Amino acid sequence: MPLLGLGVYKTEDSEAETAINAAVKAGYRLIDTASVYKNEESVGKAIAKCGIPRKDLFITSKVWNTAQRLGDIDGAFYRSLERLKLDYVDLYLIHWPVPGCYLGTWQALEKILDSGRALSIGVSNFQIHHLEELKKVSGIIPAVNQIECHPLCYPKELIEYCESEGIQVQAYAPLARGAYFDNDVMCVLATKYARTPAQIGLRWAIQKGISVIPKSVHPDRIASNGNVFDFTIEDEDMAIIDTLDEDFHSSHVPEDLRDVIF
Repeated sequence: MPLLGLGVYKTEDSEAETAINAAVKAGYRLIDTASVYKNEESVGKAIAKCGIPRKDLFITSKVWNTAQRLGDIDGAFYRSLERLKLDYVDLYLIHWPVPGCYLGTWQALEKILDSGRALSIGVSNFQIHHLEELKKVSGIIPAVNQIECHPLCYPKELIEYCESEGIQVQAYAPLARGAYFDNDVMCVLATKYARTPAQIGLRWAIQKGISVIPKSVHPDRIASNGNVFDFTIEDEDMAIIDTLDEDFHSSHVPEDLRDVIF
């Protein structure tokens, strides 16, 4: 799985083709979508037109909470494939650990994996106790745990647990929707390395081995976000960024899960 990808959350249909074209031109090969984003069809059209062979792309989608509660995992997956106009996805995730459902959902994903229609399966927004519960019912380790992660939200214990279990961490909202762009430390480091605060934040995650999927629909920002592989942040500066963690979440728990304690 590439360490850099394009997130398309809240990317309108009219923006998908421009964003994906800009991303592949900038060297991105991972596109992350989900059924709940309501843009899989547009993403699929953009993928078909982007000029990159399917085998060279890494496409991720996710099953939403409603399908989990209905027990319609296979149907939801098939509909995602149909909208994307793909024969397979590279990664299929459980979007949220819906209580009373996610263990059964995982077992359904195992069958999808066996079918070859998903080359790998994983989870999103899972905490350690969710992952421990999965271990009790399955011998298949999630390939990925996609979580919010950036300098203001650094769940170190969860990340270290995933690393110890062989689970790749992927950061969604790695730019925190701009929340750290004016942070004094990030601005000083941006000046030191002649980069933007966004590039410092993305590079910080990548140096930790965390895959990032920043979202943008602006070609110049997409290119800038991808320009993070030709410099290295010094160890002492990495440690300083670690201290910025304040458990700040730019994303929100869905309404149907807000009464659930994670």
